[in-house]
Amino acid sequence: MSNDKNKLDFSLVLASSVHDMKNSLGMLLNSLENLIRDNPPTNDDQAKQFATLQYETSRINNELIQLLSIYRLEHDRLPLNIDAYFVADMLEEQLARNDMLFSTRGIDVTVVCDDALNWYFDNELVGGVVHNVLANSARYGDKELKVSADVVDGVLCICIEDDGEGYPAAMIKAPEEIMAGVSFTSGSTKLGLFFAAEVARMHCQKDVCGYIKLENGGSLGGGVFKLYLP
Repeated sequence: MSNDKNKLDFSLVLASSVHDMKNSLGMLLNSLENLIRDNPPTNDDQAKQFATLQYETSRINNELIQLLSIYRLEHDRLPLNIDAYFVADMLEEQLARNDMLFSTRGIDVTVVCDDALNWYFDNELVGGVVHNVLANSARYGDKELKVSADVVDGVLCICIEDDGEGYPAAMIKAPEEIMAGVSFTSGSTKLGLFFAAEVARMHCQKDVCGYIKLENGGSLGGGVFKLYLP
């Protein structure tokens, strides 16, 4: 008799575990934000420690969400819910989610987006991409972030710039390759960029699909992340 029915589906077990860890980390992050809000830092060293705790907790939570989303995508279980949204509202929502991180790191954020600009996209997925890039930009930038959105040649371009050291050459060359430039020191596998590229590709209009692009320079002299949605 075949034992196939009793064979452990490790990917399913892993996905279930990731889901549980994601929920627990979400609760931990919420508790941490409340703690920081009720007990604001009294000096620069304490502010840096709070910022590090918040960033690392948020980063792990984001990567678990992305892992679960990629699992669902591979199994055709990740729905795409495209509708018309005001881009500025989506950006402000993600900025609000990172407000505590910006505050503890002393980062000023500039937003350039017409309030009337609306576009068709999956608000949850695109918002998740923007949220992840904002958190990373806050971590690797210095004192400034610029978030902008505009329509370029009939395609929506969401741009996030920082004043940090910029992206490594390997990431700029192949931003969507999940294992390109893996750092065992920092623990970075470029999962966020892979997820962003997949979300962009899910948005297609006729024969044109979305994509991401990384640059260095921009108006702040650091890393520049661009998300293009047709």
